[in-house]
Amino acid sequence: MNELFVEYGIPLAFIAAKILCIVVPLIICVAYLTLAERRVIGLMQLRRGPNMVGPFGLLQPIADALKLMFKEIIIPQPADKVVFILAPMITFVLSLIGWAVIPFDSGLVLADINVGVLYVMAISSLSVYGIIMAGWASNSKYAFLGAVRSSAQMISYEVSMGLVIVTVLLTTGTLNLSEIVEMQRHSPWWIEILLMPMAVVFFISVLAETNRLPFDLPEAEAELVAGYNVEYSSMTFALFFLGEYANMILVSGMTTTFFLGGYLPPFGIKFLSFVPGFIWFILKVSFLLFCFLWIRATLPRYRYDQLMRLGWKVFLPLTLFWVVLMSSILVYTDRLPNV
Repeated sequence: MNELFVEYGIPLAFIAAKILCIVVPLIICVAYLTLAERRVIGLMQLRRGPNMVGPFGLLQPIADALKLMFKEIIIPQPADKVVFILAPMITFVLSLIGWAVIPFDSGLVLADINVGVLYVMAISSLSVYGIIMAGWASNSKYAFLGAVRSSAQMISYEVSMGLVIVTVLLTTGTLNLSEIVEMQRHSPWWIEILLMPMAVVFFISVLAETNRLPFDLPEAEAELVAGYNVEYSSMTFALFFLGEYANMILVSGMTTTFFLGGYLPPFGIKFLSFVPGFIWFILKVSFLLFCFLWIRATLPRYRYDQLMRLGWKVFLPLTLFWVVLMSSILVYTDRLPNV
């Protein structure tokens, strides 16, 4: 037994500690992202936002969490109770486990696997199951219609996201996220310019993927009240809410890794290399999160036909064309990496 503990106990404890070092700060960031959203939108609308609980309102997320924890969990009588409870748990867990392969700094990653891109794409694709389960298990027409809307929206924009990532893979020749970041250290300026339109498409697609404005059609108040989570209350609703914000941070991390150089200094400025890489990573993710909040405070909601038209008639042909264009340019310049 002692030999088994020495051989397996310490590595398992070390892995558990590394997981906690990622999950605990992430949950805290999710909680305070809700506060940041309320304060940023309040400032943009010339109002104060939450500022009463604690100094400068910094304890507001804790107060909201305590309030939700002590509320009653109400399960509708005709609902499938097991699936009803599992749905928010799946949504929240999937928003956390995607961070296993995201590099925070050189060598600072939980699992530096060679198929990291496939892993994050699989995790983002699985998140639709929690929403579909919630809409079906509620046994409510409004919740189910919101779930169908959300699943159609997520699947539609995942096609464009996949093709955008193909353009990144064409220039790097690897599925390892750490290697993708390191490849950006030495990539020529014209490749970065060619990838800029795809970065914009990717960011707009993740807005739709996370059901954020202007693409929050599953939560259209006029016809669906609150969409797929309309029957949820207390901590079950909070898990959906936290899962949405955790997904925002995850897709911001993915965008940073694919297009913004990850933990590298901005614009490849070597003078800024004295700043630790994880600080640059956090700053870039924070900037993208601010863009999420800025867009919510600025743009109106799309109609559903406009949303689907943008995904299938604009982004899909554009990303297909860009894959062909990038391939042609890389072959012509003999820059296509050996995979």
